[in-house]
Amino acid sequence: MRKNHSMWSKILTFMALLGPGIITGSVDNDAGGITTYSAAGAMYGYNMIWTLIPAFIVLLIVQEMNARMGIVTGKGLADLIRENAGVKVTFFIFIGLLFADISNTMTEFAGVAGSMEVFGVSKYIAIPLTAIGVWLLVVKGNYQFAEKIFLIFSVALLSYIFSALMGKPHWSEIGSAVIHPHVPVNFDSISMVIGLVGTTIAPWMQFYMQSAVIEKGLTPEDYKYTIWDIVVGCIATVVVAFFIMVACGSTLFVNGHGTQINDAKDAAVALKPFAGAMASQVFAFGLFIASIFSATILPVATAFYVCEAFGFEAGIEKKWKEAPQFYILYTIILILSASIILIPNAPLIAITLWSQRINGILLPIVLICMMLLVNNKEIMGKFTNKKWNNIIGWFTIFILVVLSLVLVVLSIF
Repeated sequence: MRKNHSMWSKILTFMALLGPGIITGSVDNDAGGITTYSAAGAMYGYNMIWTLIPAFIVLLIVQEMNARMGIVTGKGLADLIRENAGVKVTFFIFIGLLFADISNTMTEFAGVAGSMEVFGVSKYIAIPLTAIGVWLLVVKGNYQFAEKIFLIFSVALLSYIFSALMGKPHWSEIGSAVIHPHVPVNFDSISMVIGLVGTTIAPWMQFYMQSAVIEKGLTPEDYKYTIWDIVVGCIATVVVAFFIMVACGSTLFVNGHGTQINDAKDAAVALKPFAGAMASQVFAFGLFIASIFSATILPVATAFYVCEAFGFEAGIEKKWKEAPQFYILYTIILILSASIILIPNAPLIAITLWSQRINGILLPIVLICMMLLVNNKEIMGKFTNKKWNNIIGWFTIFILVVLSLVLVVLSIF
């Protein structure tokens, strides 16, 4: 009886601490990520699903380090970089991140517009209403309320499972493709592999993860539960990506529509004749949830780490009077991003490409800073990386650095 009571006690504790890992993992499946997964499924069928295995490992390793640093130090990643690298280095890193994140937020609002067009709603209605709703959630709510909404969004992303099942996938072919993928080695396939692994991790996510465990008030005693939160989040992320690729591989690839997918909205529309109107609408609904989710989190994360880097108060838990710089910057990012997408013929493809390039350049810098900080005994005490952590961590960063550099070179040339 006591053992059973202990088990339920652990489950309840885990449920109470649930949040940062799942939210950070789920928000990774944003409009850009869904577009990448859709294009991979449409162009290569099931043959790119294997990339989700290294993507899962990368996400798990990096998020664990973020959570551990936040729990042990009680400080965000931006604060730690400023204290240890100096204000000048911090300034240049964060100016680059700010521009990249504004571009990424524009991409999320483009996802809102595209998904609502499938349901016959004009972007001139969808975007302003979304921006107002997102602003009110952050400015008028608190972290506990916002986290509950974010968790609901995370669960809603599982709607892609139904969209995939409506496409009647061939499970034996999927298993065979994961074990023995048939991918031609050329410029397009290499670019796709880099994009699939690269879309799993973005610089701003590292700052959000660390700030989330701080806002939730987690302590070293909560660490083991936080690890499970991260694992669940990473699994959910990969599951959503898997079913998006299956949905497009089972329908668009089979019917030769691979080259006609330029964004996630195209995938949703193209599904209709092959999997039915319901599959198309479910896919568009998933895109809407993912876009609005990321359009909420990304500006929050950006405002948080910029303010933290330069010593201003930040956090959803604080009122406007307590953190005016945080809320003003958040509002500016939101208004600017939404307004540009409302401009007729806005260069969305160019915006997306440049945001990816800046992310590709800044990602290795952020990750190297993380590894140096997490191994600093003055900062982390006994919670520095173990030997195997460093082996896996540095190897992961090496691979990401190579992939990021190749992605930048390919996107430019």
